[in-house]
Amino acid sequence: MAYQAGDTILDDEYNTFVNSSSSPFGYNHFAGTGSGVYGLGQTHIATVTGGATTITASQWNTLFTGIDNIANHTNDTGSMTTRTSVSAGDTIAIKAAVAADLATLAASVAAGCPNATAVSEGAALQTSNSATRWAGSHTVEHSITFANNNDLRHFFNAGGLLRIKTSRVTGGHSDGSVSGKDGSMDQLLAAVGDIDIGSVSTARGASGETTTTNGLTNGISDLTTSYVTLLHVTQDDGSYSGNMSIKFEAKADTSDYDTMTVVTVKVTLDDAESGVLESNSDAQSDGEYTDGNTDTVDQYDNFIGQTRVATHPVNPTTGEGLSSVASVNTSGEVSNTTVNAD
Repeated sequence: MAYQAGDTILDDEYNTFVNSSSSPFGYNHFAGTGSGVYGLGQTHIATVTGGATTITASQWNTLFTGIDNIANHTNDTGSMTTRTSVSAGDTIAIKAAVAADLATLAASVAAGCPNATAVSEGAALQTSNSATRWAGSHTVEHSITFANNNDLRHFFNAGGLLRIKTSRVTGGHSDGSVSGKDGSMDQLLAAVGDIDIGSVSTARGASGETTTTNGLTNGISDLTTSYVTLLHVTQDDGSYSGNMSIKFEAKADTSDYDTMTVVTVKVTLDDAESGVLESNSDAQSDGEYTDGNTDTVDQYDNFIGQTRVATHPVNPTTGEGLSSVASVNTSGEVSNTTVNAD
């Protein structure tokens, strides 16, 4: 049936559209505070009371404006029912159309607003360089803290991400020029690309090499108090095939998405070779050339130059419908360890 503005509608029918916290979810649950993967931190729409209450055109317009705003952020406008503001005497919406639109928006929020474009990469929260050139491993841990759990959930539910960028910033040779291993490390880093950790999954920015562990189906909401491997990639060609790898892990301060406030990410760049070079013939081992070296081979030709791990926020913005957004409160470098082979 179609309702007319001014018709008497049971308050629980309208309130279901506004406030239901179970499927089918109401506006306040996926757009307001919500819980778990639902909730964007927007202002709640008031419910009505009284058993049988006249729902005014103004109340319907408030709900429809809210639907439009969230659809703009999630980029679901193309699947929303076309509506204009109603006034006394206008036909209000058919119930099924409202319910279907709310379900579409709830599903987008639960997926972490994957199609949202009103997001922007921020400056690095933490940047950690290896202590020096290395032939062993470079491991970094960064912590990201939100003021409260609602801020954490609303940030990620709205399409916010933690973006991890890895790079090589110097060459491994004595004079900073590119070493024999730097090219292989560059190849590995290029195959991984940026790593984006969202509410329900993780995305890899590039492809190539061997995926040793694929945990990309894990997002922030899946984390526990122990590290979860999101991605582990091992080089599968060239002189160092099977030896160089990079691993991305993450954990939280609790295993409950409804209570966590701190996320810690861990990145391990690893060169699994070992041994000290005695001569040029030992070119597949780690360590410095110590004996029988010639002027054509740098002492550190089997070292990797300084590497860098940077964690950036990709922040939701108010550019396409949201009236407010959550953000990271503080961050810190938990550890930054460079290990060289003996």
